[in-house]
Amino acid sequence: MSGQLLWDVDTQVDFVHADAKLPVPGAEEAVPAMARLVRWASEHGITHLATADDHELTDPEISNDPDFESTYPPHCLRGTPGAARIAETAQRDPLPVSLTPYPPGLVASLVEGHRELLVLKKTYSAFSNPNVEALVAALAPSEVIVFGVATDVCNDAAITGLLARGYRVAFVEDASRGLSEERTAAALARWREGGVRFTLSADVVGSP
Repeated sequence: MSGQLLWDVDTQVDFVHADAKLPVPGAEEAVPAMARLVRWASEHGITHLATADDHELTDPEISNDPDFESTYPPHCLRGTPGAARIAETAQRDPLPVSLTPYPPGLVASLVEGHRELLVLKKTYSAFSNPNVEALVAALAPSEVIVFGVATDVCNDAAITGLLARGYRVAFVEDASRGLSEERTAAALARWREGGVRFTLSADVVGSP
């Protein structure tokens, strides 16, 4: 496979809806842009890889006394409404990519023909899922278009991981929001140095 890959970072209810468990400031304002990207991918046969926090109360990141740096209040708990994707980015029939390691060589055949992939994770980085490296290698994208929340946490982990593996990355600014303005600014500066292409949803969907 090749071509563009749409990488949707954690557009889950608990992060996006203002009245949910761990809302990212301004995330609801980004929903129209998020929806635009997902609709574009569906209409153009572009693979929509969505990552999702899949937490349990025993996960190291979860705390009732969070510092909002390495620990956060309970959110995106498995099976709860807050763990679901928002309606605007929901997938119809995704292939779930669990944390159970798949046998070597099996990943490429698993993803063949699937345009919706759901990558479950328990940490900030999608690459903490043992199957993701082989998954992205099988997709062999010419460019990975990243959006979602939060810019300074899980988006940063995704983009840093993709750059470290040599992939070309585009970041959709109007379809993303961060938790901390200071951390977000620092992340954007690092990405620019790393060659990330900054764009807007209208420019993405308007491209051939």
